[in-house]
Amino acid sequence: MEQLRWGTPDRLRNLLCELVSWRSMTLTDGEREFPIKVQGKLQELRYFQENPGHLSLHGADLGRRFLTGLYQCDAEETIVLLSHFDTVNTEEYGDLEEFAYQPEELTKLLFNRIAELDGDAQKDLTSGEYLFGRGTMDMKMGLAMHMQLLEKATIEKWPINILLLTVPDEEVNSSGMRAAITKLLELKDKYNLIYKLFLNGEPVFTQEPGDRSFYVYSGSIGKIMPSALFYGKETHVGEPLSGITAPYIASFLTQLMEWNSTLQERVKGESTPLPVTLQQKDLRLDYSTQTPYRSSALYNVFLMERNAEEIMGLFEKVAIDAAEACNQAYKEVCLKQSVKPVGEVRVLRYEDLQTYAVRKFGNQFLEERKAQVQANTNWDDREKSLRIADNLMIECQELAPAIVLLFAPPYYPAVNSSDNELVKNCVQHVREKGLEKFNLPVQQVHYFNGISDLSYVNYQDEGEGWTAFKANTPVWDNSYSIPFDEMAQLNAPVLNVGPFGKDAHKRTERLHIKSAFEEVPSLVEEMIKMITKSTNHCVY
Repeated sequence: MEQLRWGTPDRLRNLLCELVSWRSMTLTDGEREFPIKVQGKLQELRYFQENPGHLSLHGADLGRRFLTGLYQCDAEETIVLLSHFDTVNTEEYGDLEEFAYQPEELTKLLFNRIAELDGDAQKDLTSGEYLFGRGTMDMKMGLAMHMQLLEKATIEKWPINILLLTVPDEEVNSSGMRAAITKLLELKDKYNLIYKLFLNGEPVFTQEPGDRSFYVYSGSIGKIMPSALFYGKETHVGEPLSGITAPYIASFLTQLMEWNSTLQERVKGESTPLPVTLQQKDLRLDYSTQTPYRSSALYNVFLMERNAEEIMGLFEKVAIDAAEACNQAYKEVCLKQSVKPVGEVRVLRYEDLQTYAVRKFGNQFLEERKAQVQANTNWDDREKSLRIADNLMIECQELAPAIVLLFAPPYYPAVNSSDNELVKNCVQHVREKGLEKFNLPVQQVHYFNGISDLSYVNYQDEGEGWTAFKANTPVWDNSYSIPFDEMAQLNAPVLNVGPFGKDAHKRTERLHIKSAFEEVPSLVEEMIKMITKSTNHCVY
């Protein structure tokens, strides 16, 4: 039998450190080069030397690619192993930044800086149970484990197909996963695959400070960004009540959106975090004594069972309440100062603004304005969304003062498979084996709280809730889109089983060594073998 390259804890650890050393921050050359290097590692396996067509790179966007590696036997049932390989940046490491991608060296060097760490990180460092470094936890360990599982499947001839999928850009827009949806359907048809389970390897996140429980996740939380363009009436600072400023209008909506419990969901005993403001700013590029009459805000809202239409409806109600409060306060000031108000703040959705602009100027005007914004390569999809709405309002100032409601990317639909029989069996199996083999208590969480690419499979929406996102996202079908119909065709259940770690996206990001290299790989392997018991052995 062919020798396993990554079959022991030490060899798996070496693989992880090699993967981490390949710098792959989102939107860098390293991210573009990373899947090529992974492909090179997998090409060392005899199976892919004999079946080179089963290992491929595929285009995403901006020169980035995702990788698929298919081990196929004579069965149709297929487990998809899903991971992402991009990481956030490393500026917070300071003068240790060059070691952020060298876990063994960084872990040793931190002993000299232990006084700079918080108490929990100090304790974990001195315990010798953790490996520090960018990407160790989030989430190159998940990819390393999947590579090990794929290798074992090819050598031990597992009686189930294993499709490894690793993608870029999970940390920003998930463009890698969104691009992979179509390819998953193509591979399904090409090789007559039946997707049985989408298994992610995102790490276990603590539920609260000091938490050391091990969790498996039978779903993934959703995220959406209801956003607003505030358009007031400009004036000179010497005549402040001859206009109304955008920041004044914005202050009313932001206070009502921040920590608003009506936008919080509670499902299966779990709650989404409260909404917060992610960005609020003036859209002017230069300072002047003209009052600011155009500003914007992005709000973060997490989802469990709600869809885009429901969120827009709730957002609209909050905005109407904010506008009423703003109008009342503004009228009182004008009354005291014996000044006539410049108008009442209205609330309208972006789709209504777009319809109004098309009626006034025609479709060509709309497309030209969108193209002008899209041509600015310095703006991301969030900025472009706001600037498109701003461009339309500049030409439709008779609608001002106004709050224009829209969605800005990204959108992660929530997904949950807690009631699926296969997932129930998998969770029970991991629970039993965790206690039996490692004395490890395992708890189930219904929604992974770190956001994941699982949001783009097994999409379920009985109505047309997603159309509100399409209609109110200014960059839709230009620089951003989501293949909702295709996602619905990937209707296998989801599950996330990954290693335990702490402080993702922080200087003290770290991975629990025993969890990563012994416990979780063993539990996942045995879980997959449990799934395959009803199938016949492969013909290699």
